[in-house]
Amino acid sequence: MINLIVNADDFGYSPGVNYGILHSFLNGIVNSATMMMNMDGTAQALIMAKQYPGLRTGVHLVLTCGNPLLSDCKTLTKKDGTFKSQGDLEGISLDELEREWSAQIERFIAAGLTPSHLDSHHHVHTREEFLPVVQSLSQKYGLPFRVNGDMPIKGVKSYTDRCLLDFYGDGIQEDYFSRLAERAEDGETVEVMVHPAFADHLLIEGSSYNLQRIKELEILCSAKLPSDIKLL
Repeated sequence: MINLIVNADDFGYSPGVNYGILHSFLNGIVNSATMMMNMDGTAQALIMAKQYPGLRTGVHLVLTCGNPLLSDCKTLTKKDGTFKSQGDLEGISLDELEREWSAQIERFIAAGLTPSHLDSHHHVHTREEFLPVVQSLSQKYGLPFRVNGDMPIKGVKSYTDRCLLDFYGDGIQEDYFSRLAERAEDGETVEVMVHPAFADHLLIEGSSYNLQRIKELEILCSAKLPSDIKLL
């Protein structure tokens, strides 16, 4: 038997993303989500997470989208005050990064929620240079992190045994979940990263990955799991 966690990233990005994730939880196979704490839909997502405690929810640590919560972390931002781009993360102060990511986690906790786990936007927590921060946060908050594919992060408790990152773009296939048993071993806990959403103007204007999320939502709400896969 394979234990399955279907984690919806980007909870909090926008209302359309929030409603898509909630719809995929109530009517589909999504059973986990991670929340961006610095976006236009964050306040709504916090309310939803409290209303639906059956959706295990963690924090989607952000370094490459929107604005930081703190104003004194200059190495994390461009001149306009927004976070740096994914391809321009040189010169990051680890102290500033840890303070900013701690602030994101603390905002989640301050809302009266207990995070289930941590991962990150654009997988930046898997970058080798940020490992000391990831290790420190995992220990400080007692939380596991998303694994890097099938590789655990050194010195950090893992959320699952394996994380599949290819239900994305061209990898969005209707038979994706019926074929999962071919890619995992019996007894493993497997996470699949997904991005369901209803498209709204914030998503269309802010993300190049937008309309594909509607296709994800449709499959996540129609998928039938084989008998050897169980939602955890």
